[in-house]
Amino acid sequence: MASLSGISEELAEIEGQISDIFRALANGFQKLEKIKDANRQSRQLEDLTDKMRDCKRLIKEFDTEIKEIKFRNDADTNKMLNEKKQSMVKELNSYVAMKKQYATNLENKRVDLFEDPSETSAEDNVLLASNMTNQQLIDHGNRMMDDTDQAIDRAKKVVQETIDVGTETSAALKEQTEQMSRIVNELDSIHFSMKKANKVVRELGRQIASDNCFKTMLFIIVIGIITIIIVKIAKPHNKEISDIPGLAPPVPNRRLLWSRN
Repeated sequence: MASLSGISEELAEIEGQISDIFRALANGFQKLEKIKDANRQSRQLEDLTDKMRDCKRLIKEFDTEIKEIKFRNDADTNKMLNEKKQSMVKELNSYVAMKKQYATNLENKRVDLFEDPSETSAEDNVLLASNMTNQQLIDHGNRMMDDTDQAIDRAKKVVQETIDVGTETSAALKEQTEQMSRIVNELDSIHFSMKKANKVVRELGRQIASDNCFKTMLFIIVIGIITIIIVKIAKPHNKEISDIPGLAPPVPNRRLLWSRN
């Protein structure tokens, strides 16, 4: 049978983690049998329950990995992987059943602890009452009433403290809610201002680009005019420059032919 490491390193790693949890569960249940205190048994069961929850998650990951590599493996390999998964599920279910049994036994013990002392106390009270005088019964009843009043006062104090804490918590929550609302409004205002500023920046950019184009064209025209003037001064008889309107030399006055005659 092929090893899981030869099939998939991910499967081999998950199997190793599941095996570690199974060993921890076996040791945990052995330790649970030696614990006599109910509270320690309860904490031990909670720890074992967490381990079983982690094991269940890993088995799901194991099944997911099997499905992902199913098409790369042959039929025998897939069968072996499914049998491995079923074996893990079976072993986990056995630990779950053991946990339920221990939890039931622990719950029964707690019920017995709550019931038996009350019954014994009631019987003892009957026996004590039969041996008391009337005055002793009255004094005992007064003490019980005083204890009951004190317990009621303590309960009222606890209730009042709870109400005060609830009121303070409600006020704090209300203040935090109002603060969050203000923050949301400020964020909306900031978002609107940023959008408006972005629009202004785009318009300003377009305007600056237009101004730059106009300035560039004006600069080119001025440079051209200055160049023509310089060339005209340097070469006053250049015919190409003379043909430019406005730069040709003035034409001398000519007399008509008939005026000469």
